[in-house]
Amino acid sequence: MHTPDKPVEDSGDDETIELVVGVATSPGMVSEFVGGMEAELSGRMTSRVPHVRWRFEVVPDRLAVPPTDVAEIISAGRQRLLREGWDLAVVVTDLPIETSRRPVIAHASASHGVAVVSMPALGAMGVRQRLAETVTRLVAALVGDVNAAEVDQYGAVHRSGPPRRVVRNVKELGQKIEADESDVRMVARVTAGNMRLLVGILRANRPWQLSMHLTRASVTALGTAALALVTSDIWRLGDDLGAVRLSLITVASVLTTICTFIIGAQLWERSPRPEAREQVILFNTVTLATVTIGVLSLYGTLLVLTWLGSLLLVPTGLFSQTLGHPVRIGDQWELVWLTSSLATIGEAVGAGWESNESVREAAYTYRADDQALPEESFTKAST
Repeated sequence: MHTPDKPVEDSGDDETIELVVGVATSPGMVSEFVGGMEAELSGRMTSRVPHVRWRFEVVPDRLAVPPTDVAEIISAGRQRLLREGWDLAVVVTDLPIETSRRPVIAHASASHGVAVVSMPALGAMGVRQRLAETVTRLVAALVGDVNAAEVDQYGAVHRSGPPRRVVRNVKELGQKIEADESDVRMVARVTAGNMRLLVGILRANRPWQLSMHLTRASVTALGTAALALVTSDIWRLGDDLGAVRLSLITVASVLTTICTFIIGAQLWERSPRPEAREQVILFNTVTLATVTIGVLSLYGTLLVLTWLGSLLLVPTGLFSQTLGHPVRIGDQWELVWLTSSLATIGEAVGAGWESNESVREAAYTYRADDQALPEESFTKAST
């Protein structure tokens, strides 16, 4: 059973933090419907996550022209966030959205600080109430508050205050660092000052599952490993290269794959204005850490699978005959080591065949919300 963190008492000594949440709405009916809800949304967020002055700004902007997908909408919402200087953003669209061919109400990306709500998925009755509840829940989820409310047997929602991690995340998100430092010092200060927030976003991204969501890249890596294991020239290379060269090949393969993911899918963000540097540094730090952990996890998995494959595909007698000396454990390990590095490069090649949207969705885990009634999801843990 999940045990929520201990609520935080308001000491009254802390300076009130203001967070600005931009709400971009599709022009037309959605814009007219959401307009004027700023005060209501601010009140709901203050009730849910106190100790913060919540300010909502509603602006009409379709952001992405249909046909489009969730990844593109979130990316466009992120760009608008940076231009406007918002801390978080919610996109309310008149387009249906889905995940795994299943319609959902909303998606939220902690890495981007952006959530998307589909108005058609809210139904036809009580839409304003459902929209307000959904936006409130999504904004709270973006700062880490996903299990802080409870529903009693009568359907009433009760709160005991925000968990400690939420207050820490909000303080770090609202902390502004002056952009008058050198690039290296600025990165160091932003990273150190937002360490808990970065760790929370990384955990939400589940970087160790990166390769599992990229079918073409994973198949290419496994195919490369299988081909290398049955190639006698690879056996000889593994035996002759030595530990130093094998280490260099490993580093090169991992770095190549990381760069392919980040550059090829355009995951690296640039600051549209100086005031957005801190947001951009946070995002790029999360991106680099997510992809690095994902590639290293892949490499570790390939080591295990390649070792098992070598036991099946590489006969000891033929291996010894090819090398010209008796096979030792070290010889087997060198073959596995080299093959895993080559397979990692195969993953980089396969990543080039993946669409940018597929790589983004794999790198940044989106929290899907398909609850028909917003109140019901208060008791559901974030996935």
